[in-house]
Amino acid sequence: MKTIVLASQKGGVGKSTLAAHLAVAAERVGDGPCVLIDTDPQASLSEWWNCRVAETPAFAHSLLKELPEKLEALTKAKFAYAILDTPPSVSDSIQAVVSLADLVVIPVRPSPHDLRAVGRTVELVTDANKPFVFAVTQAKPNTRLTVQAVAALSEHGIVAPAVVADRVDFAASMIDGRTVLEVDAKGRSANEIDELWKFVKARINDRKKTRKK
Repeated sequence: MKTIVLASQKGGVGKSTLAAHLAVAAERVGDGPCVLIDTDPQASLSEWWNCRVAETPAFAHSLLKELPEKLEALTKAKFAYAILDTPPSVSDSIQAVVSLADLVVIPVRPSPHDLRAVGRTVELVTDANKPFVFAVTQAKPNTRLTVQAVAALSEHGIVAPAVVADRVDFAASMIDGRTVLEVDAKGRSANEIDELWKFVKARINDRKKTRKK
């Protein structure tokens, strides 16, 4: 099982939304089974899953101190991916979760304030010696600010080519436990999520192959 951690010191970047969407995207293209784990006390991901009608992705409850054993048990249960949400802060608890990651996805909004704040998250991940990628979220498509944000982030790490735009359908779909992939599978938002999942999957699998050599 491969473990993907969504982490950001900055709140409001869409970590929970992205975690849910990536898990659903993986399931829909046959890359599952996936399991979600919510380590954020705000429990946004847990609340979304509790509203969900579909049986996939799965959800696993775990105390932070039990997380290594929980991931081991989920691996034995033949889950392909575990996707973990984290609190919007840099703390010992996030460090503990990041230390278990095969890949860390750092969502970033294309704003000067968010770009300035991303450094602490990058420092935490690099201190743990974990691979990471940036995912630009809540972006205004084809604007100078978005282009500048991608350029700035690329100086510090790999940026996902799939930029997730700022559209109300993301929030609207989450209200009743769904995602944009299930509301409008052929829409622009769904396409962005599908492309982002392809990128994340490729990054984590490429790293696994490198380790085996």
